[in-house]
Amino acid sequence: MDLISVLDVADEIGRIFKKSQEMKGEVRKGVFMEHLKNRTLAMIFEKPSTRTRVSFETAMTHLGGHAIYLTNIETQISRGESISDTAITLSRYVDCIMIRAKRHNDIVEFAASSAVPVINGLSELEHPCQILSDLFTIEEKKGGLKGLKLAYVGDGNNVCNSLLLGCAVTGVDISVATPNMYAPDKKIVENSKEIAKENGSKVKTLNDPEAAVKGADIIYTDVWISMGQEKEKEKRLKEFKTYQIDMALVEKANDPLVMHCLPAKRGFEITDEVLSSSNSIVFDQAENRLHVQKALLCLLLDEKGMLER
Repeated sequence: MDLISVLDVADEIGRIFKKSQEMKGEVRKGVFMEHLKNRTLAMIFEKPSTRTRVSFETAMTHLGGHAIYLTNIETQISRGESISDTAITLSRYVDCIMIRAKRHNDIVEFAASSAVPVINGLSELEHPCQILSDLFTIEEKKGGLKGLKLAYVGDGNNVCNSLLLGCAVTGVDISVATPNMYAPDKKIVENSKEIAKENGSKVKTLNDPEAAVKGADIIYTDVWISMGQEKEKEKRLKEFKTYQIDMALVEKANDPLVMHCLPAKRGFEITDEVLSSSNSIVFDQAENRLHVQKALLCLLLDEKGMLER
């Protein structure tokens, strides 16, 4: 099994969350079970990272395994070796491969040639590990997921795309408010709507942040200018200036949890007041990357079926 999209583990989310909660409790008690002793995770980063790198590396340490950090210039892909040849070679050395890539299709191609599980650590299309830990955090705070409403306000980026799929799968209503030119992926929107119908939830895309957050239990945002988009800074700041999460917008929702996948640009997509408020759970969701990824790694690597059905 690979984790390229949230949909790849749609049927396993309940087991993943149950194990995540168990592992989080163990960490609180200082208990570390070496479920992945002598296992190795290769981590390839074409883009820099704080949370993804540290959470995965720490996860492997907690589980008794080892993680190898590779930047794009530390693999032979940068010198012309094919993605396929690199995937075949690495999968003869390690037990799992996590990739943060510039192009989603490169991860898909890598997984097609790899003999071991491949995890999408972020691409321009999806960020499944982030959204799985976000949904776990919401369930932890609210006691469940089905029937809740999440409003996403800002750029229809990879995080937004995976949120659409994740909410649809778990029965969460989602309203996405973006400027017209920055809407989420059309195919993912349509797919999410079909999945949501099966699970009794709704998917809406619109342009009005106030309409999106009305009645919302959760408000979620992300940076307006992602890695590689620096040349678009002035244009984006102009387009997104009415999409800031401030207290006035928060007060139009249902005393919502406020989420941000971080890093945040305080004073741009979200005010310092909101990020530091009692509504904010951004650091809880950041911590939960560790616990959920431990569960994911066990799901993908443990042949003994540690995540009982």
